[in-house]
Parts: sequence; C-alpha cells; structure tokens
Amino acid sequence: MIELAGIIILGILAQWVAWKFKIPAILPLILIGLLVGPIAAEFLSGDGTKWIEPIWNGSEGLFPGESLFYFVSLAISVILFEGGLTLKMSEIKNVGPVITKLITIGSMVTFFGAALAAHYIFDLSWQISCLFSALIIVTGPTVITPILRNIPLRKDISAVLKWEGILIDPIGALVAVLVFEFISVDAGGEFTKTALIEFGKIVLFGSTFGFAFAHAMNFILNRKFVPHYLLNVFALAAVLGVFVLSDSFAHESGLLAVVVMGMVLGNSKSPYLKELLYFKESLSVLLISILFILLAANINVSDLMLIYDWKTVILFSVIVFVIRPIGVFLSTYGSLLKLNEKVFISWVGPRGIVAAGIASLFGLKLAKEGVPGAEYITPLVFMIVLGTVLLNATTARMFAKMVGVFLKKSEGILIIGASKVSRLLGHYLESNGRNVVLIDSNERNIQKAKELGLSAMNMNIYSDSLMDDIELNDMGYLMALTANSDINKYAINKFSKQFGENGAFRLVTKEEMLDENSSPNEGLFSKTDDYNTLSDVTRNHPSIQEIDLEDREHYEGLIEITNKDKEIIPLFIKDNEGELHIISSNNLNVDTIEEGFQLVYLGKPIDVEKV
Repeated sequence: MIELAGIIILGILAQWVAWKFKIPAILPLILIGLLVGPIAAEFLSGDGTKWIEPIWNGSEGLFPGESLFYFVSLAISVILFEGGLTLKMSEIKNVGPVITKLITIGSMVTFFGAALAAHYIFDLSWQISCLFSALIIVTGPTVITPILRNIPLRKDISAVLKWEGILIDPIGALVAVLVFEFISVDAGGEFTKTALIEFGKIVLFGSTFGFAFAHAMNFILNRKFVPHYLLNVFALAAVLGVFVLSDSFAHESGLLAVVVMGMVLGNSKSPYLKELLYFKESLSVLLISILFILLAANINVSDLMLIYDWKTVILFSVIVFVIRPIGVFLSTYGSLLKLNEKVFISWVGPRGIVAAGIASLFGLKLAKEGVPGAEYITPLVFMIVLGTVLLNATTARMFAKMVGVFLKKSEGILIIGASKVSRLLGHYLESNGRNVVLIDSNERNIQKAKELGLSAMNMNIYSDSLMDDIELNDMGYLMALTANSDINKYAINKFSKQFGENGAFRLVTKEEMLDENSSPNEGLFSKTDDYNTLSDVTRNHPSIQEIDLEDREHYEGLIEITNKDKEIIPLFIKDNEGELHIISSNNLNVDTIEEGFQLVYLGKPIDVEKV
C-alpha cells in the first residue's frame, strides 16, 4: 500500500517540478524511478532491495507474474488514444511538405541509420537493432514543448518541431509494433512468410477495429445513449475494450486499433470531443506519472552496466549528431528554411514518452522469451531518451542564439477575440508583414478568420494550454479585443508578460470611456471608443484608411478630429519604413512623427481640407 501511494505522490510531485522549472516531465519521472529502483538497491537500502519493486519477487513487489506487462500495455493504449484524438487531418494538410518529409523520409533515415549503428557498434542482431531504431523514431510534443516554450523562434521553426512531435508518435509506435511482431513470429525458414501474414493481420484487425468502434462510439454518444456523468469513464472502458478485443484477434494489434480509434474520433464533429480530450489528458498525466516511475524502477543495475561503455557514447553521438541532421537536411531540401534554421531543427530532437514506454514493454517481453540482445533494448532507449532531453533542455536556448534563430525582438501580434473587428485588423496587419494570431472560443469566428487566410486558434483563454503553445513564441504584442471587458482585463493580467513584452493593450471599458479623467496605460486606440463603437464603425465602414502626416502638430489635429467624430477611429502609425506602431488610448506611446509617416484609421475618409 505504501509503495502504490508513494508512486502516485512521487509522480505528481515530478509533474509539478517539471511545470515549475519548465522542463519535460519525463526527466524527473525517470530520475525518480531510477532513484527508488536500481540506485536504492545498489547504494541506499543496505540489503540490495529496491524501495519500489515493480515485479513480484518472493515476498515483495507490486505486480505478480506478467501483470506489469498488462498494466504497461493498457496504460500505453490510453496514452496513444489521447494522442490520436489530437490529430486533426485539416491541420496536417496545413503543415506543409517539410513536416510531411520529416515524418516519412526523416523517419526512414532514423530507422535504417540507427539500426546500422546499433548493429555494428554493439554487435546486436539485425532484429534487435531494427527494434531499437524503430523505438527512437519518435520525439513527442510532451518533451519538445517545455524545451521550446521560452525560446522566441520564427513561427515556421516552432510549427515544424511541434507537428513533427505530434505526428511522428503514432508512426514510431506502429513501426515498433511491426518490428516487434517480426521478431516474435520468427520460425526458422518460415520467418518471412509467417511474419508477413502476422503483419497483415495486425494492420487488418487494428485498423478495422479502430475505425469501426470509433464510429460506433460516436453514434452512441451523439444519440445520448450514455448519460453525461458516465461519458468519460464510458470512453475509457471503450478504449480498453477495443485494445483487448483487437489484441485477442491479432496479437499486438491493440495499439494500432486505439491510435486509429483516436484519430477517427478526433476528426469527427462530436460535441463531446473537447470534454473527452480534457479527461484523457488528465488521465494520461496520471498514467505517465505512474508508468515511468515503475519502468525506471524495474531496471536493474546489471542492465545499466550493460551500457556503461564507450560504445554508448559513440552510439548516442552518431544518432544525435549524424543521423538526425542527415534526416532533417534531406527532409528540408528545397524548402524556404534557411541553413541556420535547418541546423537548429537538427539539434532539437528529444525522444519522449512513447519511446521509453514501448521500449520497456517490448524489451521485457523479448528478454523473458530469451531473445538474444533483448536485454539491451530498455537501457539503450532510456539512455537515448534521458540524453537527448538533458542535451536539449540545457542547450536549446544557447544554441538558438549561437546559430542566429533566436528572435531578439518578438514582433508577432496576438489578438484575443476573432470578431469582425479583429478579423479586419488582423488582415490589415498580416498584409503589412506582421505575424498575427487570433484566439477565440467561438468556433464560427475562428472559421471565418481562417477563410481570410489568418492564423486562428479555437481556444479558451482561461485554459493553461495557451501558455504551452510553442507556435506563439514570437508573440511580442497583445491586443485584447473582445466584447467582454473582464476577459480583456484578465488577458492583459495573465498573458502580458509572455505575449506582450513589447506592448499589451485592451479596449477601454464603457465606464472609462465616459470618465474624461480615466485613461488607462494599456488602453487601445482611443479613450472615446469601446467595443460597441468599433463594431458600429466596422459595420458601417468596413475598411482601413491611410492618410499622410506632415508633422506632430498635423497628427494631433487628426487625433482631435477622430475624438469628435464617432465614425473615425485611429489605429496605428506607419513610419517611413512601413513599420506599424499601435496607438494607445492615452496617446503616450507615440514618440516621433515625421513627414512621410501615415495615420492608419478605421472608418470614413477624413476630409483633408478640415485639418
């Protein structure tokens, strides 16, 4: 009982430490597992026993027989299902050819390159070498996101790394499953024929069961055959049921089935999708916390001594400094990415949750079956996972500065709200060379923004997920433009440090607009115009105008006109180089006005003769 409670407590503590210090959670989880497992047995306990013994051994241990294998399999099935839910086919179409090549050409380079390296460096069999290489294909968003969260990068670089991590997880898992099946069905001279048959069964039953039960579950939920309070636990039971059922028809097809099931459900129009995602995300955090402490604790000192060798350093160096760059440069050949950007992407390739989890599962199974070299799988993969995470977590920021991809000044503009006003402003800013992202919880507004070619995200600003999105790393300006003044103030208070380092602004409230003495520092555009005024002007005059400026006196005269005329609202100052500067309601952030500058405003044309 103490061990079970301790695993959960230590797991959640590790997650908190990861959040607090902005590091991948897998790092403290595995380190804690090694501490309470092999390190405790060798140096701390005194009698050679582990503080946490995953497999039952005599009178001690948590899981008798093969129970640990079953738990790991079921836990990974839930984790992969949650990953499948996040795969939107519409978003995959937008990520471009670079990411498509990275998850195809890049994966093949890693698979064949790492297999050759493992075979010739450690003298492992081709089967074990291929299984090792399949396991280290994956990167994963759970390890990349914390590393890159505080590194301001151009959007294209962040997008490549983010989507590679998301899309390659199920691909790496599938390849690992298939290689494992080839090894498991080895039957002398019939190996190829038997393996191909089993391979076909895995693909057939895994994809069929996943596809069919996803549609069945969607039908059941949409018809409300399950009460709302049972929704999440019903989904969990369905995932476990599909995994076990598919596995009973074709051994090891369960993982493929749950990935397919998650992908099909994730691309459906189910109104319950968000709720399922939130629940599965929380459940995945708990399972990952338990899983990796158990798996790391299950490693023995003898396993670690297998890789306590100079060969390990050579293998790690070849994978990180040779194979990864080759895969990246082949995948990005002919793209618009610059040389320094390709070098940085080559440097950042931490392995993650799926690699370590499946490695432990397959390594333990093959070792128990007496497959030669299987004992190397788990420690070698854990070495790659820990090594790449440590390397990238400690050097990514410094390396970004060294190769020149670190943005010294974040010029992107994050707009909270995607109403017609926001879309009009966003389109103008985009057309003037600014990277703009719109955030809104209204899916219809987001769809309209995307139809205009704008980057838009359907997201609730009260969710912490906005802080974790590495594609927003180049945001340096924040504009809160919603109809709700409380939301605007909340956005400024919560996100100004991360997304508004160069300027954070919100619309003035009706009370501030009526009070002549009230002019907040973060007020946006004008102290006489709130959201309703902006909406009215946008509806009556849906166009953004530009007028040439002569000097500061001319500018102030125009501002006086806009204060008196409710059909004109000042927005930006465009300087001689075409750079846009946001106007604040107190007009204090406008320093210099010279001939050739322009006033950018919303509304009807200004009568120049009256100025």
